[in-house]
Amino acid sequence: MRMIRIRKRNRDRSKLALHGLRAATTRPVAPAPAARPGGHPWADGLSDVSIAGDPLAFPHLARTDLPAHPTTVAEYARLVREIAADRDRWEPLVQYDALTRWYARLETGPGYEVWLLSWLPGQSSGFHDHGTSSGVMTVVRGELVERSLTHTGEDSRDLRPGGRRVFSPGYLHEVVNASLEPAVSIHLYTPGLTEMNQYGGAVVPEQHPQTSAEAH
Repeated sequence: MRMIRIRKRNRDRSKLALHGLRAATTRPVAPAPAARPGGHPWADGLSDVSIAGDPLAFPHLARTDLPAHPTTVAEYARLVREIAADRDRWEPLVQYDALTRWYARLETGPGYEVWLLSWLPGQSSGFHDHGTSSGVMTVVRGELVERSLTHTGEDSRDLRPGGRRVFSPGYLHEVVNASLEPAVSIHLYTPGLTEMNQYGGAVVPEQHPQTSAEAH
């Protein structure tokens, strides 16, 4: 009967269709275009690699626009200024302690650390030095008073937001909140603070040059 031929023809067509599908899925990918004279073979932008770079090559993933860690007084002062300006970074962390000054470490790096301190009215550091550490400090909220002792006597200055104090090892001072409002300050020490020697108010420091300065 003719029915057998029809079924066979349908079956043959199915095989042909399946063969065509396999051929379409296994057809070899066209070879990469040849390199243009004096250019990269993918200079026409057809390759993802030409757009995104080699995903297995680390150097293209490493940022080169990041500043190096600070190593000079000017760079430390700049870092303190930048942290002070970034209120979203430090402001949510601020706390106050009625019994003592509150503090939290904000950042550490090779050879330095940065601290956030809060001061309620009347709270004071007492006269102290920072051992072998140098430092930079700035007020970011409220107002503080710094009293420093040198061989020439006692000096006093108001510390307000916007200014920075830079001091070297052996600098002897006291910081106090003499106002009626809380205050917050940021302090950088290099190397990281490992000692803080306290002194009585009648101490007379050895003669040496002034070891602190304003940084703007």
